Amino acid sequence: MLEIIREYGLMLLIGEYPHGKLGGLALTLFISIVSLAVTFPCAILIALARTGQSRPLKAIASGFVHSVRAIPLLMLIFWAYFALPMAIGFPIDATYTLIIAIVVYQAAYLGEIIAAGIQGLPNGQMEAAKALGLGYVPTTFRVILPQAIFNVIPGIVNQLTTIIKESSLGSIIAVSELSYVMLQVNSNEVTKPLQIFGILAATYFILCFALSQATNLLERRIANRRTGRMLVEAMV
Repeated sequence: MLEIIREYGLMLLIGEYPHGKLGGLALTLFISIVSLAVTFPCAILIALARTGQSRPLKAIASGFVHSVRAIPLLMLIFWAYFALPMAIGFPIDATYTLIIAIVVYQAAYLGEIIAAGIQGLPNGQMEAAKALGLGYVPTTFRVILPQAIFNVIPGIVNQLTTIIKESSLGSIIAVSELSYVMLQVNSNEVTKPLQIFGILAATYFILCFALSQATNLLERRIANRRTGRMLVEAMV
């Protein structure tokens, strides 16, 4: 393993950059962070539609969520890779094709997480905001969403872990992320698949384990904060 890391370490980290495209672990992290950043506002819109009063918007959001959750991500990647360029009339880079597919897929799941956070708030929050004369927009974005998002922060971080693992499917369409680079290394070093894919597994494990630990820490901090609030309210 050490021999492989010494020989291909830089390639595993950044691919062919700066003499070619960015790849390897750096591209995996780029795809994951950009996907989550784009997914987040989309998920908020879906959550608001799912929990709002407009029946048409609720029906559209529900249809989107249930449809996407019933389709494998790999199928969405194929559709984005083959069908989307035909629909818009020009090709799209494979990296951005993967990001689009992940965003569509994760928006359905993260939207449900945020919607659950909104539904978990006491009804008195909305009623108190209305009593103060706040309209729907300020009530939603100043009162409801900040609390709901705070409560589901662990779920959001957990989705980043999922996105990191899902980014490995980019190897199917030749996105030079970590898994694809490892496949290239395996093609060069035909006799060392156990060591090569052992390094790949270890890398994903370290990334995902670190994020899962961060999620656990956030959950404990949120639980402690809630307990502190309850104690203060009880004393008052």
